Amino acid sequence: MTHEPAAPPGTTVSQLSETELLDAFLPGATTDGPHVLVGPGDDCAVIAAPGERVVVTTDTLTVDQDFATVWPCGYRTTGADVGHKCAAQNLADIAAMGAVPTAMVVSLTMPGDTQVAWVAEFAAGLSRAFGELGAAECALVGGDLGWGRELSVTATVLGRLEGEPVLRSGAGRGGTLVHVGVLGRAAAGLDALQTPVPGRWDGVPEPERTALHRAQLRPAPPVSVGAELARAGAIAMLDISDGLLRDVRRIARASGVSIDLDPQALEPAVHTLAHAGEAVGVDPWQWVLTGGEDHGLLAVLPVDSPLPSGVRAIGSCAPLPREDGPRGGGSSAGNGARQRRHERGTVTIAGRSPRQWFGRDVVEGWDHFEP
Repeated sequence: MTHEPAAPPGTTVSQLSETELLDAFLPGATTDGPHVLVGPGDDCAVIAAPGERVVVTTDTLTVDQDFATVWPCGYRTTGADVGHKCAAQNLADIAAMGAVPTAMVVSLTMPGDTQVAWVAEFAAGLSRAFGELGAAECALVGGDLGWGRELSVTATVLGRLEGEPVLRSGAGRGGTLVHVGVLGRAAAGLDALQTPVPGRWDGVPEPERTALHRAQLRPAPPVSVGAELARAGAIAMLDISDGLLRDVRRIARASGVSIDLDPQALEPAVHTLAHAGEAVGVDPWQWVLTGGEDHGLLAVLPVDSPLPSGVRAIGSCAPLPREDGPRGGGSSAGNGARQRRHERGTVTIAGRSPRQWFGRDVVEGWDHFEP
C-alpha cells in the first residue's frame, strides 16, 4: 500500500507540530499485530503476553557513531536504511533468546532540519523489516519523537517465549557449535563504505560492492530460526553483533567451556569474500572471524540434535577440565587461580589460539568503548 506524503518534499521536522509529524510517521508503520491490544495513541501500548514471560531488549543507533549520513564512498544513508538496521539488530537479540518478537517501541531524536520525508522512510523501512526478516508477529506500538542536536534512534523490543529462554551460560555440558546467517559480509561492506571513491575498492565490481554495502546497511538476521533452534534443543545462543571470535568467547566464558572452531566449516564464508579481499588487500578470514553486525545466530546444540534447515555446524564445545585441589582436602592459591582461568572459557581454531592461527595478534571484534 502507498500513502500520500504528509508534507511537501523538503519539509523539515521543525516546520511541523508533533501531531503533524506523527501523521507523517505512522502511515508507513506496522502498528497492528496479534499481540497488540492497544496501539499508538495512548500513554502506553497494551501487549498480550500469552506465556506470561516476556523477553525485552533495547539498542541505540547514533549518527557518526553507528551510521553516517554520507559515507566516504559517497553513499547517502536513507531513512529506510536506518529503520531496517534498527529493526534487525533488536529483532536478532530477541531471536537469540529463542523467543518470537511481538512489539517494538521507538524513540527518535533528531535535529530540526531533518526532513519529514526521512522520518516517513524510517518508519516504512522499520516495518518492512518485520516481514522481510521473519518477524511477522511484531508491530510498532509506540515511542517518542523529539528534538536533539544529533540524530539518534533507540528501540525496545518485546518477545514471547515458547519454552525456556536460551542463555549464553547454558553450554556447560558441551555440544555442537552451530551458526545460521552470513559471516564477514557486513564488515567488508563497512570497509567499502568507508573507502573514498576513487580508492582501493575500485577493483571490485560495482554490483559486488553494492551487495556488501547492503550487508552493512541492511543486515538480514534469520529471526525466525531463533525459536526453531530453541525447539531443536539449543542450550546456549547469542547473535553475532561484535564479531565471531568475540561472541564465541562470550559463550565460552559464560558457560565455562572450551570452544574449537572448524576452519573447514568456515571456508565457504571466506570463499565468498575472497575476490573482494584480494582486490583490496584484506585477508577475508579477518572479516569472517572478527567482523560484526551480520547478526547471524550462534548456538550450541547437544551433539545428537538434528540441525534445522540452513543451520550448519562450525565447531565443537566441551566442558573445561576440572582442576581439583590437592589430595587431603587442602587447596592452594595457585590451583584456585587455574580454576578461575578455566571458568573464563577458551576459544581455539583447529586447536590453536587465534594468535597462533593468524600468526599475529588479532583484535577479536568490535567493542563500543575500545579506541
